[in-house]
Amino acid sequence: MAANTLSILKPSVNNLTTRIFVRAAGLDFDEVDVWGKKGTPEFLAKDPADLTPLLEEDGLPRGSLWESCAIMQYLSNKHGLDRLYPTDPGRRAMVDSAMFYLIGTLYPLLARATYPTLGFPQYAGEVATSDADEAMKAKAAKDAEAALARPLEVYREFFLAGKHFIGGDSPSIADIRFAATLEFLRAIDYEFPGWADDYLTAMESALGDAYSEPAQDVRDYVAHVKSQQPAAVTS
Repeated sequence: MAANTLSILKPSVNNLTTRIFVRAAGLDFDEVDVWGKKGTPEFLAKDPADLTPLLEEDGLPRGSLWESCAIMQYLSNKHGLDRLYPTDPGRRAMVDSAMFYLIGTLYPLLARATYPTLGFPQYAGEVATSDADEAMKAKAAKDAEAALARPLEVYREFFLAGKHFIGGDSPSIADIRFAATLEFLRAIDYEFPGWADDYLTAMESALGDAYSEPAQDVRDYVAHVKSQQPAAVTS
């Protein structure tokens, strides 16, 4: 049995984050696709939040851990992966800030913009889960899409600031989280800034199959979803 067991859902970019990470880190792991198996008593016993990715590992106080950033931080600390999660306090603070800004600001907007197209549920209280009509729900998704421009620019001007990666010359765990997130923007034909396209290309080049192989599952899902959408009517 591998040292780490990772329960995942292949179409998810949150899961993609940890799938890229364990491969890039060269860690020994078993990957279990739990599509259709979440919510069972067995799963909830180890993951009461019913979330993936889920790491099971003997060194954890409760034997399991969810949330992609927390998983990457824990495994980086345990295995001394300074190249992915720097130990210098200043550099680490930048990596942490980039991840927390993504979780708190960028990803909620991205979810509102893309989840309706992807067929993923949103949180209670969102326009998409309300009794609003379809026109209002579509407007909310478009408003969220428009609002993505500013936080994306924050990554370019502050976290990257002329560097190849948030981590500097090589990708960090913040880069893995950011790049994985950008993969979902393909679902809505988002007009990527040139720097973002270059960044994704650089990430895939730097990490090779560790990035490409799991990313293909997300790309295949996005392509499938887009193929099911009605063709645009032209006059």
